[in-house]
Amino acid sequence: MKRMVIAGALLGLAGLGAQVQAQALARQEVPTAAILPNTQSLLDGYVRDGKMPGIVVAIGRGDGPTLFPAAGRGGLEPNAPVAGPDTLWRVYSMTKPITGMAAMMLVEDGRLTLDQPISDFFPGFAKMRVLTSPDTSLTSVPARTPITVRHLLTHTAGLSYSINAKGPILKEYERLGIVPAAVNATVEAKMRATRPKSLSEFATRVATLPLIAEPGTKWSYSIGLDVLAAVVEEASGMPFEQFVSTRVFQPLKMTSSYWQVPASQAGRLATNYSFVGDIMVPLDPAATSVFRQAPSFPYGGAGLVMSARDYDRFLHMLQDGGTLDGVRVMKPETVALAMSNLLPAGVRFGGVAGSTGGTNAAVPMGFGAGGSVLLADQPGGAGKGTYGWGGAAGTVAFVDPSRRVRGTIMVNYFPSDRYPLREQVLGALARDAARVGGR
Repeated sequence: MKRMVIAGALLGLAGLGAQVQAQALARQEVPTAAILPNTQSLLDGYVRDGKMPGIVVAIGRGDGPTLFPAAGRGGLEPNAPVAGPDTLWRVYSMTKPITGMAAMMLVEDGRLTLDQPISDFFPGFAKMRVLTSPDTSLTSVPARTPITVRHLLTHTAGLSYSINAKGPILKEYERLGIVPAAVNATVEAKMRATRPKSLSEFATRVATLPLIAEPGTKWSYSIGLDVLAAVVEEASGMPFEQFVSTRVFQPLKMTSSYWQVPASQAGRLATNYSFVGDIMVPLDPAATSVFRQAPSFPYGGAGLVMSARDYDRFLHMLQDGGTLDGVRVMKPETVALAMSNLLPAGVRFGGVAGSTGGTNAAVPMGFGAGGSVLLADQPGGAGKGTYGWGGAAGTVAFVDPSRRVRGTIMVNYFPSDRYPLREQVLGALARDAARVGGR
């Protein structure tokens, strides 16, 4: 994904929320394809042309009914679930905004502050060291600045990731099992042998590793949100997954969000694929998925399996300033802060490769609580403050609070930038919006 081409699509999407059409859709008087013919045709084409087995889009504006255009199934297997609002997908890094908002709830509660050193919770972080040549050597010097909650939220802690680290530091991450993600059962058997068994042990091991940059000086995609999950656990006094369930999933009625897919719900799980040339090969089949196992610990950066309906409810809450269906989970000022640019002074975010689940944009971007933030209006397009992130298996999510528009795209294949999915879907939505507006 070389561009986050929201321009035109989101503003045009406002026309799709016309109340009469939304009400008619809710009464099942008008099929989604009649309102979004270009979008539905695009999704059907993806499946027909063998580019993916199935896809679901959730698109919403204001408080009207969410539209769920979809095509195909969650896999190529004959018994694969029909792709729809309640199909379960690996969202990988789209877990990060949820972890970020969990931390912001504790900021609201007064149990954390943005600029609080995380050594308050894990003393090992009190004396960190910084590599002098991170790609080639483990030679290091003492860090001058403590890692803070803000740094973890915004990938500015000086931490790295096994997906982008290089040289000796990558070998150290692998040696210590700092690989907080699941791929499939075969890979998991190898990762689990060295991976820590709890969030606390994970954070404690991370604290023994040198940093690739001085905290607060550079944006580097990282395990920061995974370490933040451990901080949330310590600050809240309850297991991280329990905190997220109690403060996010339960009040928002997100009933299809799992760290481990229970056997009773496994029939809804999609298969994840990788490509060999142009051929899709099952990488993590639904029937034997690693996500049906309990993880070593809940991965705050990449651990969730969710439905399009559930992720839309999370975005809807953010769109409405912390409430959904009359239930408040965050104060409006907390949500506004979380979706603002939280980067330390002088640090820039220039985007990342789509294969990580991240994004690039043509307009200036900042970074908020686990997701990117547009710092300016796109002419005729997304509003300043549009917040979101993507997942390594192709998923996409965004919310434009100024225009009260939100969107989620669910697919499952590696690499996520195999197709310009974001641009094509938003382009089709823009054409549908123009069609509606021209009537």
